[in-house]
Amino acid sequence: MIEKLIYLEAVDLVEFMGVKNCKLEIIRNRFPKLRIVGRGNWLKAMGDVEEVAAFEEKINQLLDHFNEYNTLNESSINEILAGDSPVQPRLVDTDAIVYGINGKPIKARTENQRVMVDASNGNDMIFAIGPAGSGKTYVAIALAVRALKARMVKRIILSRPAVEAGEKLGFLPGDLKDKIDPYLQPLYDALMDMIPAAKLKEYMETGVIQIAPLAFMRGRTLNNAYVILDEAQNTTTAQMKMFLTRMGNNARFIITGDVTQVDLPLNQQSGLIEAVRLLDNIKGIAQIRFTVKDIVRHRLVQDIVEAYDRDGKKAKKSHLPKAENK
Repeated sequence: MIEKLIYLEAVDLVEFMGVKNCKLEIIRNRFPKLRIVGRGNWLKAMGDVEEVAAFEEKINQLLDHFNEYNTLNESSINEILAGDSPVQPRLVDTDAIVYGINGKPIKARTENQRVMVDASNGNDMIFAIGPAGSGKTYVAIALAVRALKARMVKRIILSRPAVEAGEKLGFLPGDLKDKIDPYLQPLYDALMDMIPAAKLKEYMETGVIQIAPLAFMRGRTLNNAYVILDEAQNTTTAQMKMFLTRMGNNARFIITGDVTQVDLPLNQQSGLIEAVRLLDNIKGIAQIRFTVKDIVRHRLVQDIVEAYDRDGKKAKKSHLPKAENK
């Protein structure tokens, strides 16, 4: 008789074990010759060597399934325990980029989002430019999470320039993390949709996922990483050049931004606008242009963006010099 301890690394115990360990009971019933005890994130199995080895294999398959789909229902447990290899849900969505924390597929919802997903397969750098609400950042983070789960990269690095959107917030209280978190909250929100809280906390603590303001990129070489720069329209030319040249071996970069929402001082040119112009038609760099038709927020957002665009065009026409009569 042997004893084996298995650590359930950063899983939601209620989701994995079930309420009052009801899912653990299913596992116990499949291994009646073993004594199985659950304590926190640890499982202990005691019994025959071959039985314990089979138990460990099935638990690892269950963990793989949970890490892929962020959910584990009773039917999936029974199928995995009965089969020789882990199975996927009966209805597999081939368009899914990743699966959210509720087990639902996260996938491209518009044509340009699909173009962006396709472009990620053949390009190491992508510029995704378009209006607010078109899903640029959300799709970018989904692609990064997919790459991390597939072990294509070892870490995800998310960054934003800490530029205030027309408001003077003054000196924020707290330590460095407290000061920069308000600028980076949209990135946290997307991550929390795709990675269970316990796993996300572990990733953040171990540096597998890093979220930092753009200024912290200087001097770094980003190898084996999926790197996303959000709100890139608020970078200066020097900042954008600095960021783009951080790219190391086996790195993927996605730069997102909306060139109609530049919050820089009027005398400063957006680094995103200049980079898009300079880096056009370079092999390995893709540029995706989102439009108001890609907006997936509330239906009114599309109307609002279109109204501002129309007004902007009228303002430009009114400032054009009038033709002189000869």
